[in-house]
Amino acid sequence: MFSENPVVGDVVASALTGGIALSLLRFWGEIAKMGVLDQKLNRKLVHVSIGLVFILCWPMFSSGNRGAVLAALIPGVNIIKVLLLGLGVYEDEATVKSMSRFGDHRELLKGPLYYATTITLACALCWRTSPIAIAAICNLCAGDGLADIMGRRFGSKKLPYNKNKSIVGSISMVVAGFLASIGYMHYFSTFGYVEESWQMAYRFFVVSLVAALVESHPISTELDDNLTVPLTSVLVGSFVF
Repeated sequence: MFSENPVVGDVVASALTGGIALSLLRFWGEIAKMGVLDQKLNRKLVHVSIGLVFILCWPMFSSGNRGAVLAALIPGVNIIKVLLLGLGVYEDEATVKSMSRFGDHRELLKGPLYYATTITLACALCWRTSPIAIAAICNLCAGDGLADIMGRRFGSKKLPYNKNKSIVGSISMVVAGFLASIGYMHYFSTFGYVEESWQMAYRFFVVSLVAALVESHPISTELDDNLTVPLTSVLVGSFVF
């Protein structure tokens, strides 16, 4: 995209994408450090934005394995960073605050680690021609993220089988995950990566609906939504796409 030489183009794309991702993480880190937003809201805004902004950058890379691997290195590096922070090898108060519920660095070894791993694997193994990658990332980022934000604010009515989850939160997850998936279906279809059709849209809805049902189950809370939501999206997506 940036050069007639695809290797040079991928290097430039990696630098730009890495810079964008780092800037976004720094931005939310500083917001958390200054206490501008509630810590839980700040954490969820990181959750929503990072993955969705990252996949916006995928068209900058070349097609094929090299582009996929170089793109995947960006969240892959973040896996290492999250591990080091979670294990206490080094300290970064702003990052820990922006990614954790209670400011404990050990929290990064669960949800944030699963999150970074999901995006890395979706990028490296599925890449931009696979609707499964779109479904997994959109349901994880937009779906699960908005479910928590809306549930905390308007979720007074709880689910009968899980008092930790709300009806509003679950509905928000289906809607947000589905709409984000449709948005990225259209976005990637303009580059010729995926097919844009009503049939594809229906399949995205099925994946978002099942992912929301699994997320609402008590076992998802025990394991971690950042693990169960993408796994469900991949498994269901493997059947419907």
